Amino acid sequence: MGYKGPISQRQRRFGEELQRLRTTAGMSAPEAGALVGMKGPAVSHTEAGRITLNPDRLEIWLDAYGCTDPAYRRGLAEMGQSNGKGWWSEYEGKVPMLALDLAEAEDRAESFSVFDALHIPGTLQVPGYVEAIYKDAYKDGRWDTATAVEFRLQRQRIVTDSKQRQFRYAIHEAALRMQFAGKAVMREQLLHLVDMAELPNVTIEILTFDAPGRAPFAGTFLICDPGCTALSTVILDGPKRAHHLSDPEDVAAYHRKFQEIRDLALPAVDTSMPRRETHSRDSWGLLQHLLYELQH
Repeated sequence: MGYKGPISQRQRRFGEELQRLRTTAGMSAPEAGALVGMKGPAVSHTEAGRITLNPDRLEIWLDAYGCTDPAYRRGLAEMGQSNGKGWWSEYEGKVPMLALDLAEAEDRAESFSVFDALHIPGTLQVPGYVEAIYKDAYKDGRWDTATAVEFRLQRQRIVTDSKQRQFRYAIHEAALRMQFAGKAVMREQLLHLVDMAELPNVTIEILTFDAPGRAPFAGTFLICDPGCTALSTVILDGPKRAHHLSDPEDVAAYHRKFQEIRDLALPAVDTSMPRRETHSRDSWGLLQHLLYELQH
């Protein structure tokens, strides 16, 4: 059965995984189709995300491709059987497709690794900060700014929902010093970071201007891990579209880069320890210093 409407990133990823498994197994599309009663073109359409796949056929293919990882098989089955519906569905046609894809990817994930160089990560932004980002973003009138702001704030539910996903944020000091939203909003934003850092599933570490060792990484990225490393996705945000990287080598490279950033960053924000009891520089201390600067 074919999909109606645009193909989501989840559908593309499902097809990409099937194609990767088949080619790794050295099997042609017609050969794979013969196993489940499909013609070669239908296999190609399935691998392009254009048509759905019966769960029984998926199991046959996974067996034939030599896939034995239970977590991977389970994750791929869930990806293929999902109808793609969620809280974001009510925003279809109201926000760009890349925003819908991001929300769906985040909803499937169990843990997140986020690095941002110039902005506070979206899932940590306060309303005034979001409004400052979007105030000039949709001047062409194609998308409504108020709806875009609302959508981003709705995304933040994943941080505090009952699933207790794990979030690791590495933020460059530059993002904490940007004042495009004004001093009052930035102070509110930094205080919000302190509050969020108190959550047991949130870790916030700051990469400072004077971090030693090597040149800082300039790009912003998000790694969504659905509980199976092989199905993790790296999302690179762009002005018109987001790039989703699924190649295992690409994902592994970004995991290494994130760990390098964490190694260079200050120790994580820990509000449980009074400032007078700390003897080393840490992310909590830097936030306090920046808040003091915003008061004067």
